[in-house]
Amino acid sequence: MQKKYLMTPGPTPVPAEVLLAQARPMIHHRTPDFSATLMECVEGLKYVFQTKESDVILLACSGTGAMESSIANLFCAGDKVIVARNGKFGDRMVGLAKVYGLEIVDLQYPWTEVVRPADIAEALKANPDARGVIITQSETSSGVLNDVEAVGKIVAAYPECVLIVDSITGIGAVPCMTDAWNLDVVMTGSQKGLMLPPGLAAVTVSPKAWKAYERSTLPKYYFDWMKYKKNLDAQTTPFTPAVSLIIGLGESLKMMREEGIENIIDRHSRLAEATRRGCEALGMKLFAPPEGRGSAVTPVWVPEGVDGKKIVSIMKNKYGVTIAGGQDDYTGRIFRVGHLGYFGDFDIITTLAALEMTLAELGYEFERGAGIKAAEAVFMGEVG
Repeated sequence: MQKKYLMTPGPTPVPAEVLLAQARPMIHHRTPDFSATLMECVEGLKYVFQTKESDVILLACSGTGAMESSIANLFCAGDKVIVARNGKFGDRMVGLAKVYGLEIVDLQYPWTEVVRPADIAEALKANPDARGVIITQSETSSGVLNDVEAVGKIVAAYPECVLIVDSITGIGAVPCMTDAWNLDVVMTGSQKGLMLPPGLAAVTVSPKAWKAYERSTLPKYYFDWMKYKKNLDAQTTPFTPAVSLIIGLGESLKMMREEGIENIIDRHSRLAEATRRGCEALGMKLFAPPEGRGSAVTPVWVPEGVDGKKIVSIMKNKYGVTIAGGQDDYTGRIFRVGHLGYFGDFDIITTLAALEMTLAELGYEFERGAGIKAAEAVFMGEVG
């Protein structure tokens, strides 16, 4: 028997309490029982998103569905949008904007760099008719954390321009103050910090975003936010919802409230720091720049002379620890250790142990046990 450890940035491990909740007998979605659970989830999501002013909409889809919905609900064909991107999922937003016929002001950065808010300010000055700014807060592909708080202050000065934030791997891992930071649309997926299987997405919609919705003429049906808003007012959904996932969401949100959002963010920061220090102690270099490292995932450069694909394969098949490889141009060049959601200190210790054994098997020279020791120092409070 081999115990499995899922250490990817999505899907992430699901707590037993959530799995058991999803295993309850099926209920009909047009009943008071389901309505009560649905509304509890909406209130719980408002707590996690840190919003009182925005509506929260639940969609039965992956995070990409939430991304597409943000385009379809806020713009007209030919509208100009500024997209700041430094990873695969920023690239995806560009692709979605193109499909819907938007004019794109493309602020593209290398995956190893953070988005500079000053560039967005300059782009808005040069394009005051822009109807939207789109940015990824926590880039899953690169581990880079962008400063959406600073961007929110900039975009707030433009009444006709909405700020769309992909925080699919940010929510529940890093601070994301929807109201305080003037974030008009924020989205996440169930298989990330919410500690659920894939299949749900959540989107916040600010009053400013609803004004943009009113002028939008892009086609939408299943993803029409107003359908969801009107049905939520009646404590129901416009279409058949993912009933079991929503029941599980109620349980995961209860766990998150009990821990407290500040404590959740602190836990993720500690796990990320231990992972980073552990990998650096083994002589490896981190992929994301020091000024923009998130707490959801730690990407690491594969050491020279080592086969990056074999690192992922051996850890999974021999030691039962599944990590993620690099994406697109970084396939085989980096590996990514996820620590987003239902993770604790010893998950990191186990992962570093498997990594050390894998690297030793592949002929990489390092001080055995150095990574584990460095992580232990973080968990024991011996380093700042």
